[in-house]
Amino acid sequence: MSNATTQSPNTADLTERLTLKAGHCAVAGLQWGDEGKGKIVDLLTRRFDVVTRYNGGANAGHTVVVGDEKFALHLIPSGILYSGKVNVLGNGVVIDPAQLIKEIEGLRGRGIQVDGDNLKISDRAHVVFPYHKTQDVLFDQAVAQAWEAGAALGTTGRGIGPCYADKALRSTAVRVGDLLRPDRIKTQLNRAVAIKNVMLSALAKQCGVEFEPFDADEQIALAKQWGDTLAPHICDATQLLHAQMGGGRQVLFEGANATLLDIDHGTYPFVTSSNCSALGVATGSAVPAQKVTEVIGIAKAYQTRVGGGPMPTELSDATGDRIREVGREFGTTTGRPRRCGWLDLVAVKYSAMVSGATGLALMLFDVLADLDPLNVCVAYQHGDERIEHFPADASVLDQVEPVYESLPGFAGPIDTCTAYDDLPAAARGYVDFIEQFVGVPVRIISVGPRRDQTIIR
Repeated sequence: MSNATTQSPNTADLTERLTLKAGHCAVAGLQWGDEGKGKIVDLLTRRFDVVTRYNGGANAGHTVVVGDEKFALHLIPSGILYSGKVNVLGNGVVIDPAQLIKEIEGLRGRGIQVDGDNLKISDRAHVVFPYHKTQDVLFDQAVAQAWEAGAALGTTGRGIGPCYADKALRSTAVRVGDLLRPDRIKTQLNRAVAIKNVMLSALAKQCGVEFEPFDADEQIALAKQWGDTLAPHICDATQLLHAQMGGGRQVLFEGANATLLDIDHGTYPFVTSSNCSALGVATGSAVPAQKVTEVIGIAKAYQTRVGGGPMPTELSDATGDRIREVGREFGTTTGRPRRCGWLDLVAVKYSAMVSGATGLALMLFDVLADLDPLNVCVAYQHGDERIEHFPADASVLDQVEPVYESLPGFAGPIDTCTAYDDLPAAARGYVDFIEQFVGVPVRIISVGPRRDQTIIR
């Protein structure tokens, strides 16, 4: 087997043009996800030896385009597409073994090497079981009934939140390392399934749906099967990462979801269940934060969101529809159409601050071609008050009106531009305005989905 490292002639030079401080680097989304982190991780991987995912689960989706091939990755780090790289699923990730095994088999079927040498799974990561997915769906239905219409959280139904909840509850949790211990897993699952059946039966009754209790023996057999299949990949990832760094190898940390979905710092409660800002690197990988010397914050040239929650710049008009169609704004994991709107720089500035971004990557810039003018949100109006910071209260954010600065649009296409000076003057003006407002330099500009459709400043 090989890996998808085939590149156009200038692609290999792209990352060499990007100046990075000595040390390790993190890539984090600065909006509500789907910013294009997979492309940037894929692009940067050439400079690093290890790619580590530190949060989230199969609710994430990273799309990487190599030549004419498209790869949709949900759990496996994007570095798997390069030969000779170690890819690590850290302790902060929740692992759906069924999805992971399917993903491994799918990549192998396309000629990509995936084995115990280049894919490692932390034995401290937690396991998503089928009952977590049922709980996810039933709980979201129950919440939708209890709250006002349309106020559901909008879960993907992948069991991520319930798995993280069990991690906090402890008594019903299963870690990846437990899959290799038959006696322990039997005790844990007998206990967990008994508790889950009582809980899910009550939720199903409230939602008015049928529920068939889970069979503990079936879950135990499933866990054994998963353990047998994944055993070559399971390790003490904490020791592995520190040994790699101690040996002089460079680590790239790949965040899933995005800062505005962070459980602590996002638009709570309309968030995911993990620390998906760059702040999650330390807890999700056991690598101290001071070892991360660069943080590349990823932001689209406009704004999108999936599911419930406030989004001040959302466009429910022909412009929003155009952005969605041109940008192919449909979820990699769920296929759901994304909500689209103008770029919210108040939100991006906040996220860059929280994640400690040292540089920005501006994605899907080509989607804005031929739109004129281009509006960017520079403040919020809340009643008589002008707010110039990102509010902690999602209910306040839901009530604000965006204050826009209108910038001139630019004509396309721009997908063949390979240098900053190749861009139209108005496009350069848009980029300059962003970095001046956010206070962080725009170091990467994506003008198309392929690796080579990237401008390095």
